[in-house]
Amino acid sequence: MSKQSIKQLIEDRTDQDGLMETGMPGVRLFRATQAIPCVPAVYEPSVVAIVSGSKEAVLDGHRFIYDDSKYLCCPMSMPVKAGTPNASIDDPLYGVFISLNQRVMTELTLEMENVDGALPMVKGDLRAHGIRLAEWDEGFTDALLRLLQLGANPTDVAVLGDARLRELYYAILQGEAGLFARQAFGAGNAIARSIAHVSSHLDVPISIDEMASRAGMSRAVFHRKFKQVTTMAPIQFVKSMRLNNAAMKIAGGITVNEAAIGVGYVSLSQFSREFKRMYGQSPRQWGNGHHVPTGSV
Repeated sequence: MSKQSIKQLIEDRTDQDGLMETGMPGVRLFRATQAIPCVPAVYEPSVVAIVSGSKEAVLDGHRFIYDDSKYLCCPMSMPVKAGTPNASIDDPLYGVFISLNQRVMTELTLEMENVDGALPMVKGDLRAHGIRLAEWDEGFTDALLRLLQLGANPTDVAVLGDARLRELYYAILQGEAGLFARQAFGAGNAIARSIAHVSSHLDVPISIDEMASRAGMSRAVFHRKFKQVTTMAPIQFVKSMRLNNAAMKIAGGITVNEAAIGVGYVSLSQFSREFKRMYGQSPRQWGNGHHVPTGSV
């Protein structure tokens, strides 16, 4: 019943395809009524929940298809391909996009560790390709409904919004992807902090030695642990983040030169070569053939 109520709230508040603001920072609704193939995207720390239809994300060749039985948890910035290949007017997709606030998630994780003790040491437990699907359990469903019910009243949002969002974060940390998310936001996860740094500094040179130094690890150890978490080598990850961001910018109408500079490329010819190697088209061809709907996820 709660899921049906969530779906009805989203239907009532979305009158076009794409992302719609709710008035609560980091919480957006979305609708898709046309099939969109998987295209390059960057998922920032977030949870994506679908209440009708299905959505697809691909990370380094690993495919994640999710609907109203599983939500997607991405606690670290990740270069993906994402789309809605099955959406149609007759079978529209409705969902919710929730950004995960680093400070609040870390605070909750530390509070939970203070009560529960240190996280269990499970070898390779972070090795979930940077993304994990989690069951729509009762706690998550109820917390999401309570959060979205605030959207119609600005006073309710102002007074109760932070508390309801914190309640939803707690439900995520308690759910099937909870340990995975807690490891990403815990004080000891140097890899997650390294990824956050990369995500916010794509326009400047980033060396693997610098990333390893920031994580407090040798280059060899950092390389091994980074690949365990993301399945990609650090240099491959940085390149994917840059090129996916550039592809999104070009599809959104930014010039090839502006996109290249915006993600840290000094040489336009190098950018074009690497772009074509990854996507099979030149940046200009890509821009002519791909137009991303405003606010798509």
